[in-house]
Amino acid sequence: MIVHFIAIGGSAMHNLAIALSRKGAQVTGSDDEIFEPSRSRLAKQGILPENLGWDSTRISSDIDAVILGMHARADNPELLRANELGIKIFSYPEYLYEQSKNKIRIVIGGSHGKTTITSMLLHAVNKLSINVDYMVGAQLEGYDCMVKLSDESKYMVLEGDEYLSSPIDRRPKFHLYKPHVAIISGIAWDHINVFPTFENYVEQFETFCTLIEPNGTLIYNLEDSEVAKLGVKFRRQLTTIAYNTPVFAPKENGTQLEWEGSSYSLEIFGPHNLQNLIGAMKLAESMGIQNHDFLLAMEDFTGAGKRLQKVAEGTSFTMFKDFAHSPSKLKATTTAVKHQYPKRTLIACMELHTFSSLKKEFLSHYEGAMSRADHALVYFNPKVVEHKKLEPITKEQVLDGFGGKVTVVTSTDEVFKFIKQFSMDESVLLMMSSGNFDGIDYDKLGEELCVTH
Repeated sequence: MIVHFIAIGGSAMHNLAIALSRKGAQVTGSDDEIFEPSRSRLAKQGILPENLGWDSTRISSDIDAVILGMHARADNPELLRANELGIKIFSYPEYLYEQSKNKIRIVIGGSHGKTTITSMLLHAVNKLSINVDYMVGAQLEGYDCMVKLSDESKYMVLEGDEYLSSPIDRRPKFHLYKPHVAIISGIAWDHINVFPTFENYVEQFETFCTLIEPNGTLIYNLEDSEVAKLGVKFRRQLTTIAYNTPVFAPKENGTQLEWEGSSYSLEIFGPHNLQNLIGAMKLAESMGIQNHDFLLAMEDFTGAGKRLQKVAEGTSFTMFKDFAHSPSKLKATTTAVKHQYPKRTLIACMELHTFSSLKKEFLSHYEGAMSRADHALVYFNPKVVEHKKLEPITKEQVLDGFGGKVTVVTSTDEVFKFIKQFSMDESVLLMMSSGNFDGIDYDKLGEELCVTH
């Protein structure tokens, strides 16, 4: 089997390429730029392209399949040549479906919580020695590849992203997986460059529900009003299972959870994380895993990568970093930290970095998103706005969008100045971004603050 990847350097693409190579396929690929860690991982597997750039001569009739990444364009010369030769072209979600046609597919969907729920489920099945194939959109600790493909496993666990599949396939990725068991954790408008209205965005999740296999299962978050509507709408066609946040109590370095007469000591914390935990438990239940066994397996789970990840800790100071950038994620993350540390001062900094977050029309959706923080900062770089070819935004517009209770800055130096004006005694610093505030070294900052406080 010879498979060629166009845009092999992408986050999901390079993981799939490595997984296929490990499964025994002959993998080739191309890209016009490949960054770390993709470059090193591809090189270690022996499938890093020798030269950067596109070259139609790489495409020959002996190739069995071409997998097209989102980074490529519709007029890519290798894609055009593959079409000329009649080679089958897949987006990576299409190919994942091809690889899991004969498995029970479990798909985790939702605007937020996908990676956390997926990593919780994988943590449990690994502890319980259950063999599963998987695809996760983020890098998780302890994994050298976020895609696993085999002929032996009964299950395929897929993180179901609602973004587009490829330059020539405008369907959301999670529409291609056809799950037997699906979960929707929450719906909060995102990717507004693709889904211009909230109604259009919600429609993608409704379509997702129609694509669940006959006699399949929909697990849904009862506390999210839009998700709950879908649970009601599809209860006649599918087995529908609702979940919500359990009763729990914060404790030092984690949470005490009471469930069905037993007590479990967990390292994770915050209402949203506990809600995700129950969603993951319901998925595990669909695989025949008992609730007690799942919760025992979760006692040493520390969280998904870049999701409330502890950076530094002193006697009375803790620093976290988090991937949060959308309004719902900011609210969930700041709420979780304040719930865990109610007597500490919460200093929260976030970076507007994604296309949606930097769009002037979207800013009003951030109102109150950081209201649980005692001191809140919002950072954006006007050059990033320009690079994304968006209409310029002003500090005043950002301030209005957040409800006027934040400090807005446009330089990394101002971020440092904001943080260092506070005493960090009895405080928590929360850094939230899908970037890094244009060059902040979180580990170094955490180390400095621990020494000085």
